[in-house]
Amino acid sequence: MALICRVRNKAISIYRGSTNLAVNCLNINEGCTIAQQQQRCMSSQVLKKTALHDFHMEHGAKMVDFAGWSMPVQYKDGLIAEHHQCRNHATLFDVSHMLQSRVVGKDGIKFIESLIVGDVAGLADDSGTLSLLMNDNGGIIDDLIVSKLADGTLYVVLNAGCADKDKAHIEEKLNNFKSSGGDVEFQTIPNRSLLALQGPSMAKVLQAGVKFDLSTLTFMKTAVMDVFGIPECRVTRCGYTGEDGVEISVPDEKAVHLAECLLSSTEGDVKLAGLGARDSLRLEAGLCLYGNDIDMTTTPIEATLAWTIAKRRRQEANFPGAEIVLKQLKEKPSRKRVGVMSTGAPARAGTPILNEGGVQIGQLTSGCPSPTLKCNVAMGYIDTKYAKVGTEVKLQVRKKQQNAKISKMPFVAAKYYTGK
Repeated sequence: MALICRVRNKAISIYRGSTNLAVNCLNINEGCTIAQQQQRCMSSQVLKKTALHDFHMEHGAKMVDFAGWSMPVQYKDGLIAEHHQCRNHATLFDVSHMLQSRVVGKDGIKFIESLIVGDVAGLADDSGTLSLLMNDNGGIIDDLIVSKLADGTLYVVLNAGCADKDKAHIEEKLNNFKSSGGDVEFQTIPNRSLLALQGPSMAKVLQAGVKFDLSTLTFMKTAVMDVFGIPECRVTRCGYTGEDGVEISVPDEKAVHLAECLLSSTEGDVKLAGLGARDSLRLEAGLCLYGNDIDMTTTPIEATLAWTIAKRRRQEANFPGAEIVLKQLKEKPSRKRVGVMSTGAPARAGTPILNEGGVQIGQLTSGCPSPTLKCNVAMGYIDTKYAKVGTEVKLQVRKKQQNAKISKMPFVAAKYYTGK
């Protein structure tokens, strides 16, 4: 499947050279159903633009509709080069389409914990956690990062494709919470861009522009600092590539200046990268894409995200859908998200997974050729009895069955900085 999206107002299909590495619209419109993504790709709606939009165009970006935003899918060097650049040096991604927000009030933690599976109360100040916004059926409304700040504020980053849905859900729950006497407010943070600097050279490049000692900023820690002379930037050590990285929240009017400073670094080789490389990098890292690998119908246990459910939250069993989720945790689900490796033609989302007898036992939710491993990597859901690592399966790619094997994830080891 190719990327079929609006690129400069034309519906096109993009493949990457002889490796046939493609990113498809169904993978990059995070948080949308397939029907919504197809409709969005072909619509003539006016797309939202980040503060870096013109900067991307000046640097040769191919722009696509991503969750209603005009975003770069790749630059002139191409997706594969951008992927390797991130694994070996450093890349800069514009992720300003993500929804930055805050939860304030003395009952902020109690409120956010009524929506998610994480133990926010147990976080150290100025640290965060990946968590899941849940519905009452145990399904995942969205994945999000919640950081607990020293002043009691919660800094929350949500997926772009889920922004409207998330806000509506949170505000509905907020009204109910406040009507019962709760002291809390949910606020979106306007006029802020979000830039992700990812790769092994990140720390050296960024350290040249900050006085803050980045060796003390470990994975999922967050701090406010001046960055290349720009005051009040929030730097969080996290990312979506499996590499050491940061996400930098910066005023819109300073976003281009920050990007230029990072790209002109003499401390490391930094280049721009688009959403295509971001997708192949996250897949190698075994990270879920909302709308493909997790959605309202998948539970954290099926998605092998039980680790996001904190011990205290399991004991209290007071998060949405807790009864269903904890029962699955104890009794095991009937299906499970797994990694799959194969050779031959790339297997993409929707590809049936078959057992040795040719009976369908699951389906892929994401897949692409791995630039790092030189084979095909994918993830999907499979009947639990076939989920053991090393199990041989078949993939129905077009009209041919291809040999494949259930694999441990991440496919490429994570390199998050823990200070050790």
